[in-house]
This record gives sequence, C-alpha cells and structure tokens, in this order.
Amino acid sequence: MNVVTSNQEEINPFLQLLLLLFYAVLGALIFTVLSCVIILAIYGFGIVKDISLITTGDPRFTDALKILQIGTSIGMFIVPPLALAYTNGKKPTNFYAFGSPKFMLLILVLAIMIVSMPFMEWSAVWNQKMTLPSGLKWLENWMKDSEAAAMKMTIQLLTVRNNWDFIINLIMIAVLPAIGEELMFRGGVQRSIDKMFGNHHAAIWISAIIFSAIHMQFYGFLPRLLLGAGFGYLYYFSGSIWYAMLAHFINNAYAVCVALYMQKHNMPLDKAEDPIGFPWYGYLISAILTIALFKFFKDIAQRERKLG
Repeated sequence: MNVVTSNQEEINPFLQLLLLLFYAVLGALIFTVLSCVIILAIYGFGIVKDISLITTGDPRFTDALKILQIGTSIGMFIVPPLALAYTNGKKPTNFYAFGSPKFMLLILVLAIMIVSMPFMEWSAVWNQKMTLPSGLKWLENWMKDSEAAAMKMTIQLLTVRNNWDFIINLIMIAVLPAIGEELMFRGGVQRSIDKMFGNHHAAIWISAIIFSAIHMQFYGFLPRLLLGAGFGYLYYFSGSIWYAMLAHFINNAYAVCVALYMQKHNMPLDKAEDPIGFPWYGYLISAILTIALFKFFKDIAQRERKLG
C-alpha cells in the first residue's frame, strides 16, 4: 500500500515500528504525568492515598478517570504517529494520506457500519462463549475478573450526569480513539508492516490483531479484531485514512449514544452489551451485505483514485 505522496526516502519500516513503540511509551509516560498533575490540582494531594480508587469505579473520581483516559489516549495514540511522520521529514497529512473524502464513500462507510451490526453481534456472542481447558481454569478466571473490572470502569466512564458529560464522553470515547487509534494502527503499524513484507492482507490482519490485543478485553477480542480488519481494508482500498476514522467514530459514538439512551430510560448500563438476538439468517444476511458493500466501496474508491 502506497499512501505517501512525497518522494523523499523514508526510514526503514522495521525501525519505524520500533520508533512508534518508543514514542508510544514516552508519550504515555509524559501525558500520564501531566494528567496526574491536573488531577492533583483539582482534587488536592489528599487523592494520593485514594489513587487506586480512580480506576476501580468509584463515582467520586469519575472526572479524574476521564482526565487520565483522555491524557493516555493523546499520549499513547495521537502523539506517536505524528512524531513518526515528522521523524520521516513529512507532514502527517501526506504521510498518512488524508486525501479529500468523497461523499459517496462516506455514505458507504455509514451503510457498512449499520448493516454489519448483526454480524458483529454474532461474533461477540460467539467470543463470549469461549472456555479454556480445565488445566487453564486459573487463566480463564483471571480473564473473567479482568473483563469484569474493565466493564466496571467502562460503566463509570459512560455514566452521564449532565449534557456536558455526554459531550466529554463523545470526545473521549469516539473522537480521540477514532483519530489516535487509526493513526497508530492503520497509519503507523499497518503501513509499516505492509512496507516490510509487501503484503497488504498480512499487514491489515496483523495490525488488527495488535489493535484488538492491546485493549486487553479477551471476551471482545474477535469483534474488535474484525473491526480492525474492516478499518484496515477501508484505508487500503481508498488510500485515505478519513474513512477508517469515520467508521471507528461511528462504532464508538453508537456505544456512547446507546449508553445515554439507557440512562435516560433507567436501564442498567451493564446490560448494554446484551445481544439483541437475531435469527440465524439475519446474521447471514448481515455478513453477505457487509461483504457486498465492502466490494462496492472498493470499486468506487479505486475508480476515484484513478480519476484523481
């Protein structure tokens, strides 16, 4: 996949991956420290003795958790790929191909995200049925405990007390991840792996595996893997990262809006991931339509690239 418009020679792609990892660790460290400074300024030094409560779902520290989440997202996912582009001596808009989006392709991305929902539900239900051999029961218990802790923190983040909370949640959960994670995993990781091996399918799926694994939610690994691969193909087919960002935003913003709806109707947020339940042919139709729309997107995107 060639999404760079400049003819200037780039750094070796393997070195690019190492630099991306270095920038991610450094960015996470710096922005976590900055976030902690802001939290201390708001809550005072008394929060130090309760620091562990920030990530355990205590509603007193919801704002502190959101500050930490936003800071980590910026430092770990947005700053590193931007730094990588400038290290290569190029503007991020050229390095990651922020080509002008086409209206028809934007509509197709929206359609893909809608029609794929039943199929994604099927993958989530199948993933949640995962069981390990009896000899690995300890690992399965740890995975379930980790999943429960992650759910508790997610509910804390999604809790809306006023309209301002909803806007913050939309930025924190939908906007920043759509920008940062797509720059990092599609723009940074996928692009570099493709240049290393010259195989865009391998690059897309390896990047999707890393994208899913880094979230550390084992019972949501498969649907997140499929989402990552879908974002990767949108990027590859179009040569523009805008469409992957839009798809990512739609997916996350939908979750934020569902959480708001449930709270306004006094429904418990821990039921948000319960499946709607479609007949088997509903899942099959969803899969077929999703594949067909991806093919349609590919054909139109390639035609637009030839014309452009």
